[in-house]
Amino acid sequence: MLPGLKEYLIGLINEPGYSPLKVEELAKIFDIHKSERPMFYNFIDELEEDGYLVKTKKNKIMSASQAGLFVGKFVAHEKGFGFVESDEEFEKDLFIPADYIETAMHGDRVVAEIIKEATDERRAEGKILKIVKREVTEVVGTFQKSDKRFGFVVPDNKKFTKDIYIPKAGFNGANTGDKVVSKITLYPRPGKKPEGIITEVIGKKGDRYVEIDSIVRANNLPDDFPKKVQREAEQITAPTEEEFKNRLDLRDLDIFTIDGDDAKDLDDAISVEKLKNGNYKLGVHIADVTNYVKEGSKIDKEAVKRATSVYLVDKVIPMLPKELSNGVCSLNRGEDKLALSVLMEINKQGTVVDHDIKETVIRSKARMTYTEVSDILEKEDEKLCNTFSDLLNDFKVAEELARILMKKRDNRGAIDFNFPESKIVLDSEGIPVDIEPYERRIANKMIEEFMLVTNETVAEHFYWLTTPFVYRIHENPSEEKIETLGRFVSSFGYKINNGKDEEVHPKALQNVLKKISGKPEESAISAIMLRSLRQARYSPSCEGHFGLASKYYCHFTSPIRRYPDLQIHRIIKETINGRMDKKAKAHFDTVVSYISDHSSEQERAADLAEREVDDYYKAVYMEKRIGREYEGTVSSITNFGIFVELPSSVEGLARLSDMNDDYYNYDEENFCVLGERTKKMYRVGDPVRIKVVNVDIDRKEIDFKILSKLN
Repeated sequence: MLPGLKEYLIGLINEPGYSPLKVEELAKIFDIHKSERPMFYNFIDELEEDGYLVKTKKNKIMSASQAGLFVGKFVAHEKGFGFVESDEEFEKDLFIPADYIETAMHGDRVVAEIIKEATDERRAEGKILKIVKREVTEVVGTFQKSDKRFGFVVPDNKKFTKDIYIPKAGFNGANTGDKVVSKITLYPRPGKKPEGIITEVIGKKGDRYVEIDSIVRANNLPDDFPKKVQREAEQITAPTEEEFKNRLDLRDLDIFTIDGDDAKDLDDAISVEKLKNGNYKLGVHIADVTNYVKEGSKIDKEAVKRATSVYLVDKVIPMLPKELSNGVCSLNRGEDKLALSVLMEINKQGTVVDHDIKETVIRSKARMTYTEVSDILEKEDEKLCNTFSDLLNDFKVAEELARILMKKRDNRGAIDFNFPESKIVLDSEGIPVDIEPYERRIANKMIEEFMLVTNETVAEHFYWLTTPFVYRIHENPSEEKIETLGRFVSSFGYKINNGKDEEVHPKALQNVLKKISGKPEESAISAIMLRSLRQARYSPSCEGHFGLASKYYCHFTSPIRRYPDLQIHRIIKETINGRMDKKAKAHFDTVVSYISDHSSEQERAADLAEREVDDYYKAVYMEKRIGREYEGTVSSITNFGIFVELPSSVEGLARLSDMNDDYYNYDEENFCVLGERTKKMYRVGDPVRIKVVNVDIDRKEIDFKILSKLN
């Protein structure tokens, strides 16, 4: 059957103008051969079972919404109620009161019916009819023995509102206070808790390493590599001269890497020169990981599963074993390495006027850091200039080109948020002792620009070849989100100018960011704007990147740490070597669809784990600072409290119920809270002075008390 048939079929039945059709009629539309009809009918039955469609008594197929049903993921709240996040992109979440959750658990895929239609003031309410799929099979939490016969696992994730009952036979050596992984053996029934067994004891609650490992396990991120994968990695050796024969030899070029101080997986290097015609020759050389990671190998299967490397505060969970990521594949200084190089000629306006993609062999002349190159370009550091005198001109030409590319990207409307970044500093015992600001300096921006132009060039090249591909897309924000954002920025005296088009252009948002730059409301408006945008994701279809204001975009430059990049390298090599025939296209059509979806999911899990680890360390850091006073900015407002962000990026909550100078009402329309008696108003962006009053490390929550509003 057709690759991507599920997406095509669901897309068709969810079209506004679709009229229910019989199964046989759909088979004809999709040109399903008679020999494959039974398989197609089973496929329809499976989609019905999963809640993607509904089959009528007359054997006609319609969408769940046409049948008055609401299908999606159930998101529980610790207070007992929950929401169903719809499969349909523009559908609002359905509120599920506690009495109508039935036996659903957080993360389950469910079918619900609407029992109260939405109004202007309230979202629709519903009742869960059916649990289509139990998505969660393991829960991480703290074990508590009740007596010798049974115990409970209290989940770390408070969205799992029921403890897991553990019979004595399922203890498996766990003791009270242990952080554990429990496998669910029996899902909840009316009036009954879920049941499970302990499959792993992570360690004692409160231990730093145990807490971090618990976050990793809770997000289903694999840590240690299986022995068979490790053995395969250890057998991979450095490339030989024989492997260099059919490659473009660039070892004489001035090629160098620029990375963070602690980076060990160096997957990109650059070369740059100014041509006699005034144009620039930029070479971006990326580690040829696919030369070592063969499709279907044990390493490859594990890499697919992981899809991305995860960078925690003091721990990296790599996509590939370190023998590859830090060794054979890494573009280490002075070593001959296999690469996939994009060689671009770029004119003075920042346009790529010519390019080539080649399998190459390179040798990095220097392992530079962002700090070193920035100090050379910004401060003309004498010692560094002397040490790297052979590359000084290259650095200056690189900066010149980067500034041209920055200007071009800015002119087309790319959105560049100026959020302050921070780095959590740990002592030798792993205790957080400081949270330092992290500055994006010229070298960081330079490499960023070179990677962006390379990714765009590769994406456009393969778009016009019409081969299967993995694109990085960022869809336009919804009209509703932009309307809400428009009301918010107007409360500060700004306006989003949409122009003549119905959909907002990124330049309209960029213009607002420029107007607020350096002003007190900058962080607040930037944060709300970011929340108004959709999440970028991977896709087999080229749908453009809104945030970058780019028609064509992909991730090509980091195959050591991202699987979509590695998959793209395979497609490129098949194409440039003349092997992209009909059979190969059919194969990659199927592969890119799965890789896009799976990698997007794993990316979200990695992001969540990284945020949770940051929040854990910030809570530990602030626990020793209870009672201290700080100045911060109101970052968001809810019906239960005011979130305040400190310059260190630590965020805490001042609960409305604890504000005893007045009774404060939440005004959602005007993004503020207002005191009934004093008429004192707090809104997003207001500078305030706070006191740290409590820290809950288990919940990774910090409580503030607002002492005063600052002018």
